Amino acid sequence: MKFLDQAKVYIRSGNGGSGSIAFRREKFVEFGGPNGGNGGRGGDVIAECVDGLNTLIDYRYQQHFKAGTGTHGMGQNRTGPDGEDVILKVPVGTQIFEEDGETLIADFTEVGQRQVLLEGGNGGFGNAHFKSSTNQAPRRANPGLPGEEKWIWLRLKLIADAGLVGLPNAGKSTFLSAVTAAKPKIADYPFTTLHPGLGVVRAGAREFVLADIPGLIEGASEGAGLGDRFLGHVERCGVLIHLVDGTQEDVVGTYRTIRAELEAYGHGLEDKEEILCLNKIDALDPDTLAERKAALEEASGGEVLTISGATGNNVDTVLYAVLDVLDHNAENEGRSSNAEPKDKWVP
Repeated sequence: MKFLDQAKVYIRSGNGGSGSIAFRREKFVEFGGPNGGNGGRGGDVIAECVDGLNTLIDYRYQQHFKAGTGTHGMGQNRTGPDGEDVILKVPVGTQIFEEDGETLIADFTEVGQRQVLLEGGNGGFGNAHFKSSTNQAPRRANPGLPGEEKWIWLRLKLIADAGLVGLPNAGKSTFLSAVTAAKPKIADYPFTTLHPGLGVVRAGAREFVLADIPGLIEGASEGAGLGDRFLGHVERCGVLIHLVDGTQEDVVGTYRTIRAELEAYGHGLEDKEEILCLNKIDALDPDTLAERKAALEEASGGEVLTISGATGNNVDTVLYAVLDVLDHNAENEGRSSNAEPKDKWVP
């Protein structure tokens, strides 16, 4: 199934049904009079967050959604049936914006959430509604109110506890495949990963969700490479795992490139907790490794973990560091983390 994280769709609520003009005329019936029923209400357009979806691919094949029209009222005081609602089913993590792409309408973070996007038009009154002592035979009825229509944007932001960032070929997909059961495409050329991926990491008796996004390059915030649109998938993460390719000559420049793109993107990414890892140490000799690690620590002002996703060397250290950050975030927010603590790991 192809991953699609953005779609533009047209929605329209149903028109209300018109009221009826009718009179009761029956032989031997002493009390006749107006008995036109009201029109039915038009259907609503509703968005619902459901389980079992992880992409917006369904909205590539259908972009127009129209709710049912309310049925007109009828004689014998019969109200017309309401129009049928149309429900847009979206995965967890979906945000809905107005056509301008900036005004947020709804943000779905839990299964079962519902939001009425457009309300259907009210049904019109029949002539029975207007009868009175001074107007005993009204010959008027209201038309139904028209429905509403507009274009909206659906944007999916994956919900994960941790996210992988780095330049293309930094080893993000290899790391994801090493610590989860996910099987992303891995190759020795840039931009192997074209779509975000998710995997469940199990570390001891605990687990958390890890997101992998396509690589960033210098100028991604201005549209270079695949751009920075995929950074939206790590906005909700509690911690970022920043992988730096240790086989590159300028590891400091690589680190600063990614940091600059995170700051250019904004949305709080530059302030998130970051675990900095020097990857592919299996291809480095001890002297080169020590030199590049020291340079990276000096540039970042923090600790640098040395790992190898291909061989699995020191990978567990990164996983338990992620759990420590998630636990710390949960304590600060006064709520339990998605990765519930069970056994404390001591390196």
